[in-house]
Amino acid sequence: MAKYVIVGASAAGIGAVEAIREIDTAGTITVISDEACPQYSRPMISDYVSGKADFNKMKCRDDEFWKQLKAEAITGKKATALNLTEKTVTLESGEKVPYEKLLLATGGKPFVPKMEGQEKDGVFTFTTITDAQRIAAKIDAIKAKSAVVIGAGLIGLSVTEALTKRGLKVTMVELQDKILSLLLDPQASEMVEGAVKAAGVNIVTGQSVQKIIGKHDNDAAVGGVILTKGDTVQCDLVIVAIGVIPRTELVAGAAIKINRGIIVDNTMQTNVPDVYASGDVAEAYDFVLGQNRLLPLWPLAMQEGHVAGHNMAGQKSTYEGGTNMSSLKYFGIPIVSIGLANPKDDPTVEVLVKSDFERKVYKKLVLRNNVIVGMTMVNCIERAGVIFYLLKNGINIKKFKDQLLVDSFCLATLPASLQKKMNVVQ
Repeated sequence: MAKYVIVGASAAGIGAVEAIREIDTAGTITVISDEACPQYSRPMISDYVSGKADFNKMKCRDDEFWKQLKAEAITGKKATALNLTEKTVTLESGEKVPYEKLLLATGGKPFVPKMEGQEKDGVFTFTTITDAQRIAAKIDAIKAKSAVVIGAGLIGLSVTEALTKRGLKVTMVELQDKILSLLLDPQASEMVEGAVKAAGVNIVTGQSVQKIIGKHDNDAAVGGVILTKGDTVQCDLVIVAIGVIPRTELVAGAAIKINRGIIVDNTMQTNVPDVYASGDVAEAYDFVLGQNRLLPLWPLAMQEGHVAGHNMAGQKSTYEGGTNMSSLKYFGIPIVSIGLANPKDDPTVEVLVKSDFERKVYKKLVLRNNVIVGMTMVNCIERAGVIFYLLKNGINIKKFKDQLLVDSFCLATLPASLQKKMNVVQ
């Protein structure tokens, strides 16, 4: 009877458990998580802060999930060491958990640069439900009126909207010249920035926080920040939302190969037999770039975990790859960004753009050899699914390229032969 051990019980861990049980109903599964209740949707933590959802609404699997799949869930305990020779995982209590097949689904942790004063009461990160609960509790406890959010990427924008909905005055501080700079080009960023500012958010770009200062009557509590150029912004809370980095500390010093994250093949196996990795900690295949890289996205983590689980249980399964895929709606502006959406000085690509600043509509396609490799849609996402199909399947769009960004573009615009492939009934 096989012994499966999974370190991490979020999307990749859940996907793996479900996949294992599709193949092996008898083997023992042990899942280890340092969170007390790990089966929740991390993308929803901003809804908790804003008050839109409570924790029960955030659960992506119910409390009986682990028991129903006959998995032992060791929650609220951290895995601290890995012995590849003994095939054991050591918990912080000293207990050793033996395995035959191991999945590392440890996820990511917030990147927090060193800042003077970062130990003050009122400084938070924003990646887990615990972060969200602590922020919401602090807002209520001190009747917070203002916050500084460090970072204007996806995490920063998410928590900024949540805080704004709670009635706080928010200042976003972003080191880059534009918000969402990894996803959007300057034109698209400017459109979104206008909507964010219209909601009362102050945006400071091209600077970072040099120091977090205390209150006049309590230096141990957050009272404001000092920016790179010397300006002071008063606030009650500071949220560090710069991004996440893979949690690879468990494999430090082990024979498992890592780059930025843990390196895996298309079965999600590492270079060490019987050891797999999935989710935000793994460098998995990007079908647009044609190489492995970090893609910290919830749906991809679930898929990767599913592939790993099948292979752990003995059924050959191959991960076909994912790519950067962001579908979001902040401050009333829906955005879809997929693939190589914002290439920097790449002479091999052709960029098609159509924008309407009055309507706040922006469409952009990135092509290489008449194949779509990236797309951005702002405030006009209705046809995103059709465009994604063309991108995902590497369809040559030369014959109808001129039609892709017109307002009337739809399924019927495509050649009949392609419609048939997409199983579209004319």
